[in-house]
Amino acid sequence: MTKPHTLQIAAWDVLRADASLIRNEVFVVEQQVDVALELDEMDVVCLHAVAYDANGQPIATGRLLPDGHIGRMAVRKNGRGQGIGGAVLQALMAAARQRGDQQVMLNAQTHAAPFYANHGFEQEGDEFMEAGIAHIAMRAALD
Repeated sequence: MTKPHTLQIAAWDVLRADASLIRNEVFVVEQQVDVALELDEMDVVCLHAVAYDANGQPIATGRLLPDGHIGRMAVRKNGRGQGIGGAVLQALMAAARQRGDQQVMLNAQTHAAPFYANHGFEQEGDEFMEAGIAHIAMRAALD
């Protein structure tokens, strides 16, 4: 399992360029999500994480909303299956824990639910569609 070379957590104005690059590649190009749905007004109030590979290239991202939701988790194709997404998720969970959140929630693409389950998330409710992709709500308690 390869960990990211570096991982930065910061506000949108600091990480916008790198996070947008990853999200556009994964969501808009690869998954055909409408760009109008992908970018939203919540980015400016979120804490963002971006992981960089050994060459300093942005490879994974995610965000933590003020209400404890984690979202926009994305790993570029060449970074998948190496533990980099898990490192981003753990960093966002640690940031939530540090600010006093008791739990974190997310809407996982259904195919990714086992990944989140491996990080302590449990499914809640039934599958639903979001941006034309099947999702399941998941929640994890923070110790």
